[in-house]
Amino acid sequence: MRRRDLLKLGAASLVVPAPIIRSAWAQDDAIQFCAPNPMSGGFAANGKYADLGMKLLIEQTGSLLDRPLRYTTLDTEGKPATAVRRTQEAFEQKHARFFAGGILSSEALAMGKELNRLGGIFVTTAGADELTGSDCNNATFRWSVPTFGAIEQTVRPLIEQYPDAKRWFTITPQYVFGEGLLNAAKNIFEEKGLEHVGNAYHSLDEREFSGYLTNAAAAKPDVLLILNFGSQSSDTLRQAVSFGIKDQMTILVAWASGLEQFETLGADLCEDVYFGAQYWHGIDTDFNKNLVSACRDAYGENPNYSLAGAYISTHMMVEGIKKAESTDTDEVIAAMEGADYDGLTGKEHIRKEDHQVLKDYYLLKGKAKADMEDDDDYAEILSSGQSFLDPQDAQCDMS
Repeated sequence: MRRRDLLKLGAASLVVPAPIIRSAWAQDDAIQFCAPNPMSGGFAANGKYADLGMKLLIEQTGSLLDRPLRYTTLDTEGKPATAVRRTQEAFEQKHARFFAGGILSSEALAMGKELNRLGGIFVTTAGADELTGSDCNNATFRWSVPTFGAIEQTVRPLIEQYPDAKRWFTITPQYVFGEGLLNAAKNIFEEKGLEHVGNAYHSLDEREFSGYLTNAAAAKPDVLLILNFGSQSSDTLRQAVSFGIKDQMTILVAWASGLEQFETLGADLCEDVYFGAQYWHGIDTDFNKNLVSACRDAYGENPNYSLAGAYISTHMMVEGIKKAESTDTDEVIAAMEGADYDGLTGKEHIRKEDHQVLKDYYLLKGKAKADMEDDDDYAEILSSGQSFLDPQDAQCDMS
């Protein structure tokens, strides 16, 4: 089954999954997990893969504390108000306490605050620094590297590779995630004496980027830094290549959405483009190899970032329940704080002070089609590393 076929399975199989175990236990005895993600709208593909990631981990685990596991998908529509309302409903009506999702930073911030008020647990892969910074709270954990680390591990190594690239142009989504990436990039530009020759803001609904790319070409930068995500970064890159911009300057997509994005774009578009990535299926760790094998068995495909992020986020809560030997959220939070574990990217650590997972971020470079060893070998890992603000510098205060 190809990735496109997975996305065509339809609402019955993806939006409201059936109970994982039906008859051995009473329904009310199940431990309820929820996957709140945009299952419709411009980021639906990311949400549907994230749904498959939670589904896979729940099915593998089966039960905890002699109780079955159950999960439900919540369509946030990518809207904070909808995300909060559906989270509230799941908490009150389904007695759900364990949530993993919130692909967009705006909805993740809203859900985290609400679940902190209600007494749940929320693990997210959203990028805004505020999630484990100024808006950190007891309920929210973040697996993904925030915007600060993503820029540090992409812009800095690219500057080292191209020391003569002095002029940079940015294209930025105008919401908290985009602002975080842009501010981090500006700080490096200033530190390194680089010229930021222009920035183009766009909305979350934008699909046509020709005007922004025309402005970028007119500024004659050495590097085009694309700071949007998902289908928007794909549309931006596709249109940039069609305008011949890839032949005029280096292109860096700071936050790629992974394998599904490369497959959609194709090798010719990705060739020689640089991508920042939270995850790549070729990472050489035992945990990742096990996920790749399980994903191939279950879906006939390699895992992408959205799927892998939801899988590891759910895993973090499952391990917390095991360690606490309880589903009491205060006890599970205490068990998760400070935990060290073998994760997708190697040794990963949940920092107690702000609930940020310390893990690697990757810089990839798109391969030529002739150099691909298999259908999914779109990129090579050029570098990886960890860059995180201290909790105090990130303005996190859990008290």
